[in-house]
Amino acid sequence: MVSGAPAGPSDGRDRSSCRPVGLGVCRRVQTHLKNGSQLLKDGSCLMLGILRVHLPEKVVRMANFKGHALPGSFFLLFGLWWSVKYPLQYLSQKANKKSHRSYSFQRVDAMEGGMKIVFALIGMLAEQFVPDGPHLYLYSGANRDWVKLMNWQHTTMYLFYGLSGLVDVLTYISQVVPRGLDRLMLSTAVFVEGFLFYYHVLHRPMLDQHIHSLLLIAIFAGAGSILLEVFLRDNIVLEMFRAGITIVQGTWFWQIGVVLFQPWGGPMWDEEDHDNIMFLTMCFFWHWAAAVAILTVNYTLTYWCLQRFRRSSGEPYISLGIRQQKDDPSSQATFLSGSDEE
Repeated sequence: MVSGAPAGPSDGRDRSSCRPVGLGVCRRVQTHLKNGSQLLKDGSCLMLGILRVHLPEKVVRMANFKGHALPGSFFLLFGLWWSVKYPLQYLSQKANKKSHRSYSFQRVDAMEGGMKIVFALIGMLAEQFVPDGPHLYLYSGANRDWVKLMNWQHTTMYLFYGLSGLVDVLTYISQVVPRGLDRLMLSTAVFVEGFLFYYHVLHRPMLDQHIHSLLLIAIFAGAGSILLEVFLRDNIVLEMFRAGITIVQGTWFWQIGVVLFQPWGGPMWDEEDHDNIMFLTMCFFWHWAAAVAILTVNYTLTYWCLQRFRRSSGEPYISLGIRQQKDDPSSQATFLSGSDEE
């Protein structure tokens, strides 16, 4: 209820037809000027009230499509890379009967950390120095107001992923860093992302809140699984789950940008239509199904390529749970348990 507007049904007039047609236009209204402000009087219609109702939604939504596509691309690239890296690491260890990771994969971890740092710096600079960005100003003394807090939240998210990359590099170059600290820092970064996005969409329209809440499912599920990796290191199931969750995050960031901002044109989504809520919930799990399909294809292709390489080089390879040697004239198989039967 707007202060100063006549209220109550006692005058018997139908106010259902008194709604904004354009900006500040009401049906069946009489206008006059009072103290320099235009009042639209029809029992309950007031120009000031209309402005107070409609403008906040425009003010709150300061993000854009690029602000969702950039982190979405980062997550998608890392998820796709992990969906190849971890099957390759697991199958290599299994074929060579090693319980520890090779030095080459440790170097890859350090390179990943460097890429995290680079991506985080790109993200922070983009959030701060876009034309309408805060340009490192957090608070405006002149206006007595915060400056572009949404950009600052995104910057904070990138900051923690950059710290995760730094810990990855330190883990590789120093033996002093405790084992598992890299996974703990990555889990912390994902938790921070989740908490920031939880308070990111308060007081938004229903569709906006719902589509971001679906993203929170993937974020907190990923944070929990990465935390388990601190104690269950090199667990292929957890690693593949992390890869899949990261792919879902990446594709869903793009989905959010497309739904809310329509970058390629077309009608905007009705943010109060419950059918749209139902469709997007279903669509979210289609993204999960697509991620599972990607994991399956990449695991299968990695296995197939690794087997081809080992057969061509005469090294032992894995086939249906047994260890075989190409140069064995009798094509005799020995079990992976380590028997050397002749």
